[in-house]
Amino acid sequence: MENKIFGFRIVEGLQKIDKDIERNQLKYHHKRVLVSKEFTFDAAHHLHCYDGKCKNLHGHTYKVVFGISGFVNEIGLAIDFGDIKEIWKKDIEIYLDHRYLNETLPKMNTTAENMVVWIYEKMKESLDQRQVQYDGVRVEFVRLYETPTSYAEAKREWMELE
Repeated sequence: MENKIFGFRIVEGLQKIDKDIERNQLKYHHKRVLVSKEFTFDAAHHLHCYDGKCKNLHGHTYKVVFGISGFVNEIGLAIDFGDIKEIWKKDIEIYLDHRYLNETLPKMNTTAENMVVWIYEKMKESLDQRQVQYDGVRVEFVRLYETPTSYAEAKREWMELE
């Protein structure tokens, strides 16, 4: 008998590993896939040699979008979203959130174009250290929104062209 409340079906029995599904069925394919995760941070900066409002100290609520690809492991994950969050928190966000970017980033003009490359490099460095854990994991792109309608982007194919 099927239980229905407000048009929704209630599952009577949860699928059980090794009974309803075999472990070798968890990995459905052998394709490269992309996962994406977004973060926000608040920071202040100013631009050097710029003739406009941004030469003055000001702040933004930035949004960072990561596109990371890899091959799924034996349970069907390319990379755990929690691992992306851990890398963000431990290796990248500490230099950005509620910081004066001109002080915490390497010597550069803190434009979105410069910052997105730095963020890409930090994520790549952290993922390279996890290659044993994940199969072929790599950064495909990083997008840094300085405002809701303005962003800079770094793509793997551009970063590897040097």
